[in-house]
Amino acid sequence: MSSFSESALEKKLTELSSSQQSVQTLSLWIIHHRKHSALIVKVWHRELKKAKSTRKLTFLYLANDVIQNSKKKGPEFTKDFETVLVDACSHVASEGDGNCKKHMERLLNIWKERSLYRADFIQQLKLAIEDSNSPRPSVEEKKPVKRSYQKIQEEEDDEDDDYRSHNSPRNTSATATQLTEELVKALQDLENAASGDAAVRQRIASLPQEVQDVSLLEKITDKDAADKLSKTVDEACLLLAEYNGRLAAELEDRRQLARMLTEYIGSQREALMEREKKLEEYKQKLARVTQVRKELKSHIQSLPDLSLLPNVTGGLAPLPSAGDLFSTD
Repeated sequence: MSSFSESALEKKLTELSSSQQSVQTLSLWIIHHRKHSALIVKVWHRELKKAKSTRKLTFLYLANDVIQNSKKKGPEFTKDFETVLVDACSHVASEGDGNCKKHMERLLNIWKERSLYRADFIQQLKLAIEDSNSPRPSVEEKKPVKRSYQKIQEEEDDEDDDYRSHNSPRNTSATATQLTEELVKALQDLENAASGDAAVRQRIASLPQEVQDVSLLEKITDKDAADKLSKTVDEACLLLAEYNGRLAAELEDRRQLARMLTEYIGSQREALMEREKKLEEYKQKLARVTQVRKELKSHIQSLPDLSLLPNVTGGLAPLPSAGDLFSTD
């Protein structure tokens, strides 16, 4: 399990997705570092405000998982989250649509049923949601995907109604270059993918048999051995959850890479067709210029060579000058 730092938490929150695996993996990591609960809640609150509106509800799901699963180990997170939840709920509700508020109200009902917070505090959270800005029109929830530079440019150009400008040679060249850079970066990122982490795989392979075989629990006869095994099982659970989360993220990255490759191949085919068209145009120009060159050479060869003509002035007296013509002598 990686050590705790504020920057590490920020990075993990940035990479948090709406999948159950992603939420549970980060939740386990946070609970493991519960001695930093005050700082964790502070960073969580700050990053929630900075997150896109489509990701804010996922931050609440993360808080829910941490609050519920850390309760048995201590009240730290329950108390620390209580200090920011009113503002957080108000903020998320104001940024979300009607569908988002329904999910939030369902979450508060679960907290009330399981007595995670006092009834008056739950009511305070509900009022914070109701008092937020008017709900935005519900929209179909879309799975967040990485948009390539080309797609962003196309969307912006559609809004500006400037498709012709977008397809100018300079923009097309810039887009192709950007796509290439993105593709290279994505391939480089996969060099450090979870599936290639031999060190973690070795740690998992080295886990004692006791954490994998329930039947071996019968051999435990004293509390010290049980506590030791419990600690080992917790560490194994965290290790496997984190690695599974990394594998799930890698799988999504590879899917995204496949989409990028498809898009890149498509763009290269379009570029190839355009270059072939240009090549054909310049081949025709070359053929015309070559024909002109050939005709010109033939025409030059048909002209007489003046240097071969006889010297018609040879042996004759020079013509008189103007002075000689008007002389009185």
